[in-house]
Amino acid sequence: MGAATVAVLALSGCAGGDAETEADAGDTGSSDGTLIVYTNSNSDGRGEWIQAQAEEAGFDIEIVGLGGADLTNRIIAEKNNPVGDVVFGLNNMFFEQLKAEDAIVAYEPSWSGEVPADAGDPADGAYWPLVQQAIVTVYDENTVSDAPDDIEQLATDEAYQGRYEVNPALGQATPQLVLAGILSRHLDEDGDLGVSDEGWEIVESYYANGSPLVEGTDLYARITRDEVDFGVLPSSGIAARDEEYGTSTGLVVPEYGVPYVTEQISLINGAANETRAQEFIDWFGSADVQGAFAAEFNAMPVNEAAVEQANPDVVAQLAEIPRQDIDFGLVSEHLGDWVEKVTLEYIG
Repeated sequence: MGAATVAVLALSGCAGGDAETEADAGDTGSSDGTLIVYTNSNSDGRGEWIQAQAEEAGFDIEIVGLGGADLTNRIIAEKNNPVGDVVFGLNNMFFEQLKAEDAIVAYEPSWSGEVPADAGDPADGAYWPLVQQAIVTVYDENTVSDAPDDIEQLATDEAYQGRYEVNPALGQATPQLVLAGILSRHLDEDGDLGVSDEGWEIVESYYANGSPLVEGTDLYARITRDEVDFGVLPSSGIAARDEEYGTSTGLVVPEYGVPYVTEQISLINGAANETRAQEFIDWFGSADVQGAFAAEFNAMPVNEAAVEQANPDVVAQLAEIPRQDIDFGLVSEHLGDWVEKVTLEYIG
């Protein structure tokens, strides 16, 4: 979504942007009353905003941010001696991994009736949905007039060689979603790891012909400096970047759609402050908080009572972006092996 862990977005920002920062939770756990909140969705000011809002609401929290797969691994590794109390931001596939390992525990939040039953974990109620977003390939319409129709065209057409940013950090959710989106279109039960030769050739070209992400440098900074023309971004990050960089974002949206990610929240099994953690989940997923979060970060809340506070342009945009049909159950069986193969053979 180390490398053998399953993912799916991407969500923010994939939730947004996936530019995670890591904090050290230490070895003290949360027994002192401080809630340890794990997330892969604390970039672009989200973590600071949540911290401030939580303090105002009376919660003493410490946010620990990691990439999706790395965070999932950490929670599983700690399951016999939990450090965290709450985890949010991961997508369904990461949470399925946590559920299978009994690293999270079911809790029905007060706002459960305000979200679609099938958006989270309808079978067991182990995790509940917060935000949904599309994982899109973007470009600046002010400078690009030859946008492709498909991300695969970026990988295989020499005209785009070196012109698109590629993120090789497959411990993060968004890059894993991009990989899953490509390979899902080339499944072959007789192929290597369930993928046809054509599919692997496209993936190899995608990483070989792209411009590697520059750590600490925003995609749009590179776009405005003419270093690259295209890159991948969770849809929630578009409006803020257009405002900051003066760009007019165009989207590469193939007719078969793009991957979507739904960020979830759950109570960590064995949380030291279980009751307070439940109260945090009730607060954070509520219509008021999710609506304010949506307004602040151009997010699309799953909570139907919060949608009215979301940016109307964001609501309309997502309504027009088709969702790629991905069998995430099947992907979850293979993605760890796919990540390992790509890391060893194509990224190095």
